Amino acid sequence: MVSPLEGITVIELDNWMAAPSAGAILADMGANVIKVEPLKGDPMRNMGRPAKVDEARKHYDYQFDVDNRGKKSITVAIDTEAGADLVRSLVAKADIFLCNLLARRQEKFGLNPERLLQVNPRLVHATLTGYGTTGPEAWRPGYDVTAFFGRSGLYDAMREGEEGEVPMARPAQGDHTAGLALVGAILAALRVAERSGQGQAVETSLYETAVWTQATDYAITAVDQSPLRPRARNQMIIATSNRYPCGDGKWIVLNMPEESAWPRLCKAIGRDHWLDDERLLDIRGRFRNMQEIVEGIDETLATKSRDEWGVIFDAAKLIWGPVLGLHEVPKDPQAQAIGLFPELEHESIGRYPTVNIPMRFHTADVKPRGPAPSKGQHSEQVLTDLGLSSEAITSLKSDGVVG
Repeated sequence: MVSPLEGITVIELDNWMAAPSAGAILADMGANVIKVEPLKGDPMRNMGRPAKVDEARKHYDYQFDVDNRGKKSITVAIDTEAGADLVRSLVAKADIFLCNLLARRQEKFGLNPERLLQVNPRLVHATLTGYGTTGPEAWRPGYDVTAFFGRSGLYDAMREGEEGEVPMARPAQGDHTAGLALVGAILAALRVAERSGQGQAVETSLYETAVWTQATDYAITAVDQSPLRPRARNQMIIATSNRYPCGDGKWIVLNMPEESAWPRLCKAIGRDHWLDDERLLDIRGRFRNMQEIVEGIDETLATKSRDEWGVIFDAAKLIWGPVLGLHEVPKDPQAQAIGLFPELEHESIGRYPTVNIPMRFHTADVKPRGPAPSKGQHSEQVLTDLGLSSEAITSLKSDGVVG
């Protein structure tokens, strides 16, 4: 099978998780992704928690691996003239330049779109930042918790009621979402460049990606600019679109906004008498009595486990989902059936699972290609492929330009 990006070379100059995750997707699609790291390496290296496994596999950096698998690594001091020149030489023979540098740093190192498109007129120049490369906040560094969850309104919207605390997101949720957005832009720009012969500069940011994930809310809020009201469970408008705890301490989520779902839920949980309660005959009445309804559903669901209720809900044809713990998902039969956790082979630790990208191709070769590289693992190979002699490579190393 052919790989969609076979023959495409990506020069990736970035760190942490957002932009590297885009590079990992491109590598899974078959691109030759060359990760340019500082001499000390990507600061994300060795930042993840140790896995709770045997000693031989415990200290492998699985979290760095998932965003950098299948790439080559070269270490370059881009803050030197020779280092920046070297990156531009790599870009001259590439199809895509991918970075997370703020605009002022791109200009400082001569890696901005205007400069690199002079070097390679067919290049796709792709940038991922916290807030974009223009505007009053373009100077500001941003992580996903600050730019994606904080400034976008997402954290505020996720509070449990108006007095609820701001929640804390798990690592890199916004990063990986923004990475997907950037991949879409890169692939579209690559098509334009191939068809027209003209290079393209594309970008996305954590901020704008987060707003797009809330486009349904913002479609209204952008018009009326009315504050969103975070709702606690007992303030929800529809009882059949809510979340409830079960007897084993695990939770389920219901999402059935249509009116016909109410009698089906009542019958499924044995509260048929609610159907005769005049206070609960329509959505307005149920909203006025939501506190009582939520307490009643909680009381009933406390009599069985989450999975026992799942069997009952399926029989009643309710639309529901289990709230799984992260540790449960790799064992979920549906996750296994769609290949969410394929295995890779590492020469030191053997086989281990990784996380698949959220797209599957029936007749194309798209998959994780191999483990993440060690720091500077491919420096000599990349420079040799660029046409440098062994003497020139040795000189770059002795001058501290390449690690």
